[in-house]
Amino acid sequence: MTTAYLAPISWYRDFRAAGNVTIDIDELYVKQTLRNRCTIAMPDGPQHLVIPVEAASSHVPIRDIRISEHGAWRHHHWNALRTAYGKSPFFEYYAEEFAPFYLSRTHDYLVDFNAALHDVVCRIIDFDQTVADSQHRSEPYYQVFAHRLGFQPGLSIVDLLFNKGPESIFYL
Repeated sequence: MTTAYLAPISWYRDFRAAGNVTIDIDELYVKQTLRNRCTIAMPDGPQHLVIPVEAASSHVPIRDIRISEHGAWRHHHWNALRTAYGKSPFFEYYAEEFAPFYLSRTHDYLVDFNAALHDVVCRIIDFDQTVADSQHRSEPYYQVFAHRLGFQPGLSIVDLLFNKGPESIFYL
């Protein structure tokens, strides 16, 4: 599988179903993909969060892609997550797990940053639990802005975590 920044729920569903998975750090970087972008639910609709990278081209292995500190992106992403999910049932419960990634520079390379975030998500979800049946997987789950925008599929795993908390595993 490829590395992904707060990947969509479907990515985590595939990851979980695959069993033993290796992230291919030798693959060539591809711009405008899940490698450095995710989608979250904002009050006005979906918003893309993009981690800026330094001089990325399609001829560079993903393991060599460095995160750029240009534009205070960490501050922007953390504020967006707080705005989007601050009133969700489990944001405060998990916020301290995610905050260090946005309040300080934790990793220089994109693949390392993504891997560390992925580890947090896997620890929170607890992939050792039993897989829910396929009918349950296709059902929409509670989302903070669903009353205004309807259910929004394809969002980042943080949407599920902050809205469903420990029950997230049953959606996967």
